[in-house]
Amino acid sequence: PPPPPPPPKPPPKEEVVLTEEDYKAMYTESAKKAGYGAAAMLGVGLVSPTAAFSNMFTTFALSGVIGYQVVWGVAHSLHSPLMAVTNAVSGMTAVGGMYTMGGGLVPSTLSETLGFTATAISAVNITGGFLVTKKMLDMFKRPTDPPEFYELYAYPTAGFIGGFGLINLGFPQAASIAATASALGCIGGIAGLASQSTARMGLVSGMSGVSIGIAATIGSLSWPASTYVQLAAALGGGGFAGYEIAKRVDPTSLPQTVAAFHSLVGLAAVFSAAADYLEHAAHSPEMLDGVRLTSIALASVIGGVTTTGSVIAFGKLNGNLSSAPLQLEQRDQINMAAGAGTVAMMGLLMTMGHSHPAAGMVALAGMGVLSGGLGLHMTASIGGADMPVVITVLNSYSGWALCAEGFMLDKPILTTVGALIGSSGAILTHIMCVAMNRDIVSVLLGGYGTSATGGGEAMVFEGEATFTDVEATVENLKAAKEVIVVPGYGLAVANGQYAMAEIAKELRAQGVNLRFAIHPVAGRMPGQLNVLLAEAGVPYDIVLEMEEINDDFKDTDICLVVGANDTVNSAAIEDPNSIIAGMPVLHVWEAKNVIVMKRSMGAGYAGADNPVFIKDNTDMLLGDAKKTLDAIKAKLDD
Repeated sequence: PPPPPPPPKPPPKEEVVLTEEDYKAMYTESAKKAGYGAAAMLGVGLVSPTAAFSNMFTTFALSGVIGYQVVWGVAHSLHSPLMAVTNAVSGMTAVGGMYTMGGGLVPSTLSETLGFTATAISAVNITGGFLVTKKMLDMFKRPTDPPEFYELYAYPTAGFIGGFGLINLGFPQAASIAATASALGCIGGIAGLASQSTARMGLVSGMSGVSIGIAATIGSLSWPASTYVQLAAALGGGGFAGYEIAKRVDPTSLPQTVAAFHSLVGLAAVFSAAADYLEHAAHSPEMLDGVRLTSIALASVIGGVTTTGSVIAFGKLNGNLSSAPLQLEQRDQINMAAGAGTVAMMGLLMTMGHSHPAAGMVALAGMGVLSGGLGLHMTASIGGADMPVVITVLNSYSGWALCAEGFMLDKPILTTVGALIGSSGAILTHIMCVAMNRDIVSVLLGGYGTSATGGGEAMVFEGEATFTDVEATVENLKAAKEVIVVPGYGLAVANGQYAMAEIAKELRAQGVNLRFAIHPVAGRMPGQLNVLLAEAGVPYDIVLEMEEINDDFKDTDICLVVGANDTVNSAAIEDPNSIIAGMPVLHVWEAKNVIVMKRSMGAGYAGADNPVFIKDNTDMLLGDAKKTLDAIKAKLDD
């Protein structure tokens, strides 16, 4: 018997006409939020303990606003380089480590050992992050681009650092001005990612900013010569390790590499905070005021969550751990107990840490264990489909940990850079959640389903798929005038981007208007597919974002879906009870013909059946993506 007809399309949404009262309600809600913000600012003014704290809070607030504006300007296609460059800039945790180093050629106390370790692992981030960013941005270069000579900017950077070294001997404010120059360079490092034409200039700016920041820190120290040798070993050893790691990174391994770098930032923050407390508890307990102890506590807790959460994210993304969520009984109660215990340990440090070093040590250890356990359990309880959101959240956490270090050490450069990174991660998290129609609280607590998922049973889509072969696919592609290719993570796993790039090049040479459509959460981190295609030589100007191309599918002859599933699943629109209901997806089914390349008919990461596979205008081309694309390319060459 013939298969049953497909379910009816949902009726079109009626256009909502807003009344004057509706507009007034929107303004009222906005005014309320402004009122809350004003009240919060007054509250900070009431509790601000010192002028130094107020100044640092001003730096934090202004840096947050700058970060918000700058990060929103970053091109979507450059979100992966954005995460890599913030990884590098977050290596400024080295500053916190450097202030607790000492002992000559080798550390002589626990605090000095922690400071050395924090500096070394921060150097891994600096070198590795910048090298990974450079590799990615170089992939976007086109043969027609004009020559670039960014190496010339090394001269003014070196000149500034050399000049600072000279004037710092007699002018005590030189280090403060150098720190300002460093902050400006780091801001420029992110602002440059607003477009492909300025992205590599942004990389140079970020590298200059971090270099000046490290130099300004060294200039503010008064060490014996032997300790500078120890510093060179920490920075050189960590930098070499970062270089070796970055050399091996390719677009497919980007997400897990970024997660691994996040763990180092978190660990450096924990070590720097612990070292700072130990140093002051032993030699200058009078400096352990409320602001410093609170900052130490925040850096320890945020760093602890970031460290273990990033390790688990790395394991899931790298295949060392199952991508399935850990579902322990009473997991929410476990999280609440760990959170309450962490807050109690923070309270113990802030109330007794200045006068009872033993209690402070117990509090530090307790915070480390509890916050680490919280990060481990919460991340393990999140499924693999939500890892893009987890990575951006951890990116944000690393920034806030750096902010806490800035307050702890009274160093505005760390607060500025931390606010930039925290804003970056928060904005990327928002973009990811919107693209998945997910609520961030639900994601972090291990929930599933979108904010629009109903409470009923998901629809059962019945029908039979039709299958095609390479020969028919090639004939259809040759006959088409308009083609859209939708790549997914399956393309990355199969390493099929090079064959896909050759197919695109040949079809475009034959007059086919072939373009690529990228969903914001395609892959395992923001912008991963953009980098993957750039690596294979696909020009970035034919790679479009979902909102730029979604309306064009209805005028497309063939849509070729390669290794994508959830991001092209029409159940998001057709089934209000689907686990991905309401998620913005690419409307591939609106094309005249859809060819879906997959290994099997299985569901995607979210576990939702895809009715696109059984639609009348869809043909399935099953098999390994690379082998199939190679076969298509060979047929096109015949």
